[in-house]
Amino acid sequence: MRGARQKLARLRPVKVPEAPARAFRDLWPGDAARGARLLRGEFEIAGTARSLRPGAAAAEGWDAPSGSIAWRAAAHGFAWMRDLRALGTDAARLHARALSADWLNRGADEPIADAPEVTGARISAWLGHWDFFAATSEDVFRKAIMTRLAQDARDLSAALPAEAEHRGALVALKGALAAAIALEEDAYLQRAVRFLPAEIERQFHPDGGHVERSPSMQLLALQDLIEIRNLMHGAGVEPPPHLAAVLDRAAPALRLFRHGDGGLALFNGTRDETSALLDLVLTQGQARGRAPAELPETGFERLQAGRTLVIVDTGAPPAGRAVAAAEGGLPAGADRFAHAGTLAFEMSVGRDRLIVNCGAAPAAEEAWRDALRATAAHSTLVLSDTNSSELRPEGLGRRPEQVETARHEAAGAQWLEASHDGWRRGFGALHRRRLYLAESGDDLRGEDMVEVPGDAPVPGFAVRFHLHPGVTASLLQDESAALLRLPSGVGWKLRAKGARVALEDSVYLGGEPRRSNQVVLIAEDDEASIQWAITRVSMPGPGPTGE
Repeated sequence: MRGARQKLARLRPVKVPEAPARAFRDLWPGDAARGARLLRGEFEIAGTARSLRPGAAAAEGWDAPSGSIAWRAAAHGFAWMRDLRALGTDAARLHARALSADWLNRGADEPIADAPEVTGARISAWLGHWDFFAATSEDVFRKAIMTRLAQDARDLSAALPAEAEHRGALVALKGALAAAIALEEDAYLQRAVRFLPAEIERQFHPDGGHVERSPSMQLLALQDLIEIRNLMHGAGVEPPPHLAAVLDRAAPALRLFRHGDGGLALFNGTRDETSALLDLVLTQGQARGRAPAELPETGFERLQAGRTLVIVDTGAPPAGRAVAAAEGGLPAGADRFAHAGTLAFEMSVGRDRLIVNCGAAPAAEEAWRDALRATAAHSTLVLSDTNSSELRPEGLGRRPEQVETARHEAAGAQWLEASHDGWRRGFGALHRRRLYLAESGDDLRGEDMVEVPGDAPVPGFAVRFHLHPGVTASLLQDESAALLRLPSGVGWKLRAKGARVALEDSVYLGGEPRRSNQVVLIAEDDEASIQWAITRVSMPGPGPTGE
């Protein structure tokens, strides 16, 4: 019904200026390699590439069969405009116009194009790259873009506040604010400003963490806040105090997720981001201070000693809502990209990552996306080959309801005790994880326990440690430990008690897919706990032949 109402509304006249009243400039760098790929007819987002070319058969690239919901949302939101601009050639400029014209002719009536978060993203892209793709274009094209922009602005303003409980609602509000300023529509502006404080409060926890509990969404939402602040300052509108307050919390919170190489830990749909982009965002966000040791409301802990860093997911999964946005098909809950990785951790030493999660493919088809969302794709305990949260297309079903954490520190050493009840239904089981990081950083010890009621048998379980592709691993002959060598040549040993140690294949999707390994601790019969340690060791150097 909503899409039908919008199509009827577009029959009513709307004021269409010749060009935006204010000049905008997108703040963030694109990827020239992705831009070159788009010139060849493929749009890649979050590691998933599908065909997107003007004048293709049917509505290829815009219609439902063209890709997953997330991929099509990015295509209709014009996320690719930034990459064409990064390419910076006349061919890229003309291709941006050709794709935009093709969208107006064949993609604009697709239901997903009218979803508030997609509309908001498209408005921001058009205005942020106006000088690149539209300012010097032919009058007919420029007027068509401005007409659709004015129609979208009217519809988006009327739809505020957006129904989504995730970052998409912030994107919708940002787009509405940008359109109101560009079109000099005071009523739209006042409406957006009125809803801004409540949306900011809804998007961020008191500790500054974003409600989706995803490092990548933390980054993107922080970028949204910076853009909103700059929009309001540029228009001479006083931002609400909520905006400055949450920026002061959200920017340091992002630092908690950074490894020694400057990139982000791979939790809940996160993929590698360049250190340069994170530095730029933190600079624009005027972030002050060091990374916090914990985000208690969001549910993450950071243990750091010497050159060793451990980042742990210690929070309950985000809130979900089973319904999807009408007709657009976009998930509405904050758990839309959530993984079943409760109590998983990552570990790095200096600039080298050692223990990781497998990464994500949020824009891929369901089977591949969910394989990376599964508990087994994370460095944590897996009970009876069952996920700790039930994976659904719109988010999560069954999930941990109680996740408890206690942290202690003394003389530079740090202890973390955490538990979750994600397997209570079906198994009546509780997973309890204890971690200890020595003050030197050269010794990380852990214990993973499965607690079941009374005399109930303990289901079979394993503890997985996924290794970064740069780590070389070898198994000791007695299967009691694994030797791990970092790219720097530094060696570590992973040993266990109460389990058999195995070395298995894994995959790493922080960026391009890469083969890797995982150390798997397989619990011995009737064991309810596995004790393990990862300690620094001296590794033999290469022989005279280099072997």
